[in-house]
Amino acid sequence: MRTLHLLPLAALALTLGACGGTENRGLESVHQAVVSRTNYTYDVPDGMGPRNVTDVQAWLESLSVGYGDRISVDNPTGNTLNQANVASIAARYGLIVDSNAPVTNGAIPAGMFRVVLTRAKAEVPGCPDWSRSSIGNFKSDAPSNYGCATNASLAAMIANPDDLVSGEHAETFSDNSRGTNAIRKMKTPK
Repeated sequence: MRTLHLLPLAALALTLGACGGTENRGLESVHQAVVSRTNYTYDVPDGMGPRNVTDVQAWLESLSVGYGDRISVDNPTGNTLNQANVASIAARYGLIVDSNAPVTNGAIPAGMFRVVLTRAKAEVPGCPDWSRSSIGNFKSDAPSNYGCATNASLAAMIANPDDLVSGEHAETFSDNSRGTNAIRKMKTPK
């Protein structure tokens, strides 16, 4: 007789136990896009010759360089020819060489300079999140998976993930090549 009274309590405990998982108490999703950056480096001999230009182009092609990527030169020798050669290669992809190179691992060998490609990637970690059932939600929380689809779609569609971090500054003129490069990137599979 005593087990019959415990059965409804056990069922209630199991139902309330399923309420664990990601809590989303507000109107804004707890699942937000996170932008990560990866630096790819290539060391080139100082005073870049025609063969080195071909090597840098092949390296950039192998990485499928395109809109949203940033190219910079870490040039300890100060040779302006190195910067100019990399700038002419970057221009073929519709990119401009950044004036400041990020800090990279390892020392640059003597008589060399470093070309750095920085690529940003946006993703929503922890999605999909089905850690909590929306049935029996007595706190009126949003479901644990709330915002995953919207934010994951935004992260996948944005042409330049760095825009999620700092946005794009308004300019006084319109640059059609930016829009063209973004569309080209979207159409080109990686």
